[in-house]
Amino acid sequence: MFIMSILIRIDIMKVFVYLLYFLMYLNKINSINLEDINIPPEHFPYFFNTFTEVAKVCADKSDCRYRDLVDRKVCWGYETNCTKSNSYHVTPSCPGDHRGWVKTKEAQFDTFYTQADFGYIKEQIQELMVICEATYSHDSSLECSKYLRFCRGRNLMLNFHGLVGRGDNLRYKMDILGPGQIGGYCQLYSERLMKEAEHMSALQSWAPEFVNFVKTPQRPIQDEMCDITIDKPTYIMKLDATVNMYHHFCDFFNLYASLHVNSTHPSTFTRDNHILIWETFTYDSAFKDAFKAFTVNPIWDLKKFRGKVVCFKNVVFPLLPRMIFGLYYNTPLIYGCERSGLFHAFSKHILHSLNVKLYPRINDKVRITLLSRGTTYRTILNENEIVNALLKVKGYHVQRVVYDRTVPFTEQLEITHNTDVFIGMHGAGLTHLLFLPDWAAVFEVYNCEDPNCYSDLSRLRGLKYVTWENKAKLVQQDQGHGPGGVSHAKFTNYSFDVEEFLRLVEVCASYVRNRQDFTNFIAGSMKKSREEL
Repeated sequence: MFIMSILIRIDIMKVFVYLLYFLMYLNKINSINLEDINIPPEHFPYFFNTFTEVAKVCADKSDCRYRDLVDRKVCWGYETNCTKSNSYHVTPSCPGDHRGWVKTKEAQFDTFYTQADFGYIKEQIQELMVICEATYSHDSSLECSKYLRFCRGRNLMLNFHGLVGRGDNLRYKMDILGPGQIGGYCQLYSERLMKEAEHMSALQSWAPEFVNFVKTPQRPIQDEMCDITIDKPTYIMKLDATVNMYHHFCDFFNLYASLHVNSTHPSTFTRDNHILIWETFTYDSAFKDAFKAFTVNPIWDLKKFRGKVVCFKNVVFPLLPRMIFGLYYNTPLIYGCERSGLFHAFSKHILHSLNVKLYPRINDKVRITLLSRGTTYRTILNENEIVNALLKVKGYHVQRVVYDRTVPFTEQLEITHNTDVFIGMHGAGLTHLLFLPDWAAVFEVYNCEDPNCYSDLSRLRGLKYVTWENKAKLVQQDQGHGPGGVSHAKFTNYSFDVEEFLRLVEVCASYVRNRQDFTNFIAGSMKKSREEL
């Protein structure tokens, strides 16, 4: 009886804690200002479906500008009871052969959806497990998805004393924290934690950090264990190569995906938070403006907390850029499918946040943008000849651009987003395809023997993809000067047959002209232009 009485008291305490959390949640809901929610207007119906309390607040206010979006019964795709018919409006298409991966078209669709769409988010949410459990509201807590790919915690302590004297070269290190230098006051399931720590790698999981997690003897914040307490939600990020757009946008994409995994409260989609980069280098990148889509505050690095014990009231450890079977760097895509709603939503989120607009046209010409490389290798040797030939095609509006540090990143996005056919040699600049309009086509002039990288990214984004088909109609400058003197197609330059180049561009242009959304856009632009005369 005595033991049963204790168990009953524990259960009552847990109910009390959950009730207190719920009341705190309702209080925060009522304090949410919809103007602070950073999502494109077309995403609000999905947001309202997730946070029905916020939808009700909007519906009850005559001045809420999103009132007409409240009653649309739609969902992102990862919510409980979300059906395919009500899920995000951009859905996968699987017109091609799956090459033996599965037995049915339905299974092909479901596989792609789980690999690369909102089904991936659903899988991460379903995998979430409690690693350290709170008993009272001021206790700590920690939960993670499988292999510690995504984690979130409350009232956690991180001890950065070990950074003293280590210098600034701590990128990709797995010993930032030592034993006992991360923890919280909660019931720790240590066997479960160690079981999920198999992916022990700097950019594949948070295992190198969380294997050091301990139950602290006191409540970190309540009992003043820390030198600094961070009140605002904090996202701690380990970054890939920030000089390379392809790799750095793995970071941004996975951060966006993590917002959805973490979407238990509408404030997740606000920008009044902190981002802490898990290295001691001062963050800088040509693509740093993309962080404005996620925070209004300065980006922190570990130097800020060197020698300090820091408490975080709410902290998220997002999905990482090089996870095994991750998004999009190591995504094992099933054949025959294309068009991820998650990638579409990410594109719209970035463009909305950075205020990149799609401008009306004054004519129906197909806008061609050729991305010129100012690099030693993979340049088009007869580029001037090709551009001059393109300029003679009456139905084209042609521009040649160089995307370097002299062109602000938001200006680059503006050019890209107002392009119909995007042309470039194999290279990180082709990552701009993520921000093309939905009707666009991508012409990777030559893939340099890396056939899947940008073709896969194109089909994830749902775009037409074309690349060079006849190697007899190109001339390679030399054998290629790869690392260690090894010959490689990426380390040389090329000339291309002009007529064949024009033919492949026209394949792209014809695709664009035949898209109904492009036709509608041109018609709407022309109508608006006539009305303004």
